[in-house]
Amino acid sequence: GKHRIVIPCLGHFKEEYEKVSKLYMNNKIRTTRYTLLNFLPRNLFEQFHRVANLYFLFLVILNWVPLVEAFQKEITMLPLIGVLTIIAVKDGLEDYSRYKMDKQINNLVTKVYSR
Repeated sequence: GKHRIVIPCLGHFKEEYEKVSKLYMNNKIRTTRYTLLNFLPRNLFEQFHRVANLYFLFLVILNWVPLVEAFQKEITMLPLIGVLTIIAVKDGLEDYSRYKMDKQINNLVTKVYSR
């Protein structure tokens, strides 16, 4: 990969600049929502903020109560699992395309003004 390195003309202040520059963030663009570690919990958290998904979860929980059980327990879980899986795959693909675009933008060759 190509990387962009900008070194200012600081002369004997270069060591001091390196110490201070570690305190600041870099200028890489990051528009992704997820990482590999937080994808599943964060995606489920976002999906259960939708009222429809909470309704289906309520039906699944209600169906596990023996007095109220209307269908087989596994059958009531299928619509919820299906919807959650489809939305998770869609969100994952969208986030991956954002990641690729960020990587492309961060590796662009740029011109730096120099006196």
